[in-house]
Amino acid sequence: MAAVREGTYVADLVGGLGERALARLLPLRDAAGGDDIFLIQASTSLEKLKILCKEDEENVNPSTLIKLYTQAILDMTYFEENKLVDEDFPEDTSLQKVKELIAILSEPEVVVKESSLHPKHSDMLGPELLECLYWRRGALLYMYCHTVTAREEGQSKKRDVLKKCLIDGISYLLKMFTFRCPLHLNEEVSFQDTDTAKLLSEGIFSDTHLLATMYTGEMCYWGLKYCVNEEPENCDIDTNGPGTSSTLLKESLEFREIGEKILRKYISICEGPLKGQAWNTTNAKKILNFFQHCHH
Repeated sequence: MAAVREGTYVADLVGGLGERALARLLPLRDAAGGDDIFLIQASTSLEKLKILCKEDEENVNPSTLIKLYTQAILDMTYFEENKLVDEDFPEDTSLQKVKELIAILSEPEVVVKESSLHPKHSDMLGPELLECLYWRRGALLYMYCHTVTAREEGQSKKRDVLKKCLIDGISYLLKMFTFRCPLHLNEEVSFQDTDTAKLLSEGIFSDTHLLATMYTGEMCYWGLKYCVNEEPENCDIDTNGPGTSSTLLKESLEFREIGEKILRKYISICEGPLKGQAWNTTNAKKILNFFQHCHH
């Protein structure tokens, strides 16, 4: 009976979020001409979610509902993120838009946290969806910071905001690596493909994982170059959500230490098991050199 009550609670909560997402989606579809594949997929998922949330209590599967909602917002926000990138993150509006998207991508974990069905997010969402949620938030902040640092004013204005975005982005990307255990290599286990085994032992399960290491290294570089002496002030953005650390945000992130460690890992992988696979290490080596000679 308790499980049924909890399932009904989750259905009501996710159903409300689904209705709100659908209201956000409709004008996006109209603006896109109704033919964007990601918005179509999001719409299909939200319509299915709407039907499932109205089923009898005994048939409600909270995990299915949350996963369906998560996939819908991943598709919908992907369209919105691409639009931001295409528009080169407009100065007057992009900060608020980034905040909105990160809040939306944090909602699935908020629902799980408010539910007493599962003590861990991974039990209800699964590691792949969680990795995707953290990757998308981290990559969004990476792209925003990339644009800001490329502008002249980004080097002198609102550095407190830039620093917080960098710290949150790094936190999201590092958290992405915590949901699956790296393969443990030992002499008792043999592998036909030693390169693949090496990748799995390093926690690299996809191209996205490897790209996340490079993104993290670049953000550490921007943090050390532009923000290392800046103390966070009253920011007009709050990207706090599941995966960011309030303790970390109150302290100065060790940009150099984290950056050096993760870029060495990136270079080792690209020039080791992925040698000849077109992964470029030139920029990573330049950043490492900067870390080693910077006297901040």
